[in-house]
Amino acid sequence: MNAAERFQLLIRKDERYDPEAYNFIYEALDHTLKNVINPSSRSNQHVTGPELLEGVRQYAIEQFGCLSQMVLENWGIKSTGDVGEIVFNLVEYDLMGKQDSDSRLDFIDVYAFDDVFDLKPVFSYRQDRDEWSTNYIVRSS
Repeated sequence: MNAAERFQLLIRKDERYDPEAYNFIYEALDHTLKNVINPSSRSNQHVTGPELLEGVRQYAIEQFGCLSQMVLENWGIKSTGDVGEIVFNLVEYDLMGKQDSDSRLDFIDVYAFDDVFDLKPVFSYRQDRDEWSTNYIVRSS
């Protein structure tokens, strides 16, 4: 069975998460590898649960801004534990790897979506480029 067939089987078996949620987790993993972990500080490309969750947080804000929580929840991702469920579904169907030390517990209650996605946009104008940009800060900070 190829990867596409395994993925179709997975989304038929576990309908809690929209197929787009799985795609987002792959993209967030790539973001994490490029932007969150320091590749010079380790010899392998393994990402821990908390590192991936930080990548998910950053990537969601980069992609969806103030709508991050709404988009994720629309896909069925309502907590960090849901990210762990998606990861371990992918592992179960041999669509993602893991180490023996990895556990679903690594993803439980790492942060609250209501806290990290309560965002305030900060607009800035770059005169040299004649364009506006938006950054986001967490309101509770």
